[in-house]
Amino acid sequence: MFSLASIATMGACIFLLGVFYSIGSNFNQMVREAEEGVAITVFFNENATDDQIKAVGKAISKRDEVAHYDFISADEAWEDYKEIYFEGNEKAAANFKEDNPLAEDANYEIYLADVAEQEDLVKYIEGLDGVREVHQSEVAARTLTDFNSLLTYISIGVIIILVAVAIFLISNTVMVGIAVRREEIAIMKFIGATDRFVRAPFVVEGVVIGLVGSVLPLALLYFLYNAILTYVYDKFTALNSMVSFIPADQIFRFLIPSSILLGVGIGYIGSRVTLKRHLKV
Repeated sequence: MFSLASIATMGACIFLLGVFYSIGSNFNQMVREAEEGVAITVFFNENATDDQIKAVGKAISKRDEVAHYDFISADEAWEDYKEIYFEGNEKAAANFKEDNPLAEDANYEIYLADVAEQEDLVKYIEGLDGVREVHQSEVAARTLTDFNSLLTYISIGVIIILVAVAIFLISNTVMVGIAVRREEIAIMKFIGATDRFVRAPFVVEGVVIGLVGSVLPLALLYFLYNAILTYVYDKFTALNSMVSFIPADQIFRFLIPSSILLGVGIGYIGSRVTLKRHLKV
């Protein structure tokens, strides 16, 4: 009964770990997608030459913080502006046909690999020859960075708690097994059983508890994850264009081996620690 209880509790721990990992991975992907939309805009001096603009682009391309960047000409900037501010009023925009008010607003839009490095990149670009001004999204960068850090700390805390609970329960199971079989162990020792021979069944028991307790919840979680994704995509079609969820195969490519290894490792460590403390042979 204690073994079944330990398997159930181990399964619950692995299940919660899988749920939390799945949610955390999808949140991380959403944050990364949001980070990819945070751009730094670089404007040039009024008399900047094409060579200076190209030199700025070349210097930017060599920075490790940069994921990619786009050059927006003055005409392209004006077309984008018209779509946003003159929608439905093309006649007003036509008045500026021969006089582009954004003639000096050619720019580079820079997208970062890690938004936390935005400040260092901005300082570097501001020192380049030909750069007039650099616009950055400080609030967005700070918010995304803080959210990433918070998510990381919460993940580590939850994992530590679940692992500690699992080790405690497996240790108790092995300890009860030792107490129940104490007479059998004594008889085995009287007839010449070695310490390793006596310890082996308890270690195997802990490993089996960890293995079974990790495989069962993974199978359940796999089907639940696919079912939830199918339901969300069918019922909330508007989300498809706003949010992309990680496919189950990609999630479980890491979750399956890590959970099994964690379950078996917890079972082994829990049984070994308990044997060392409570089994006097």
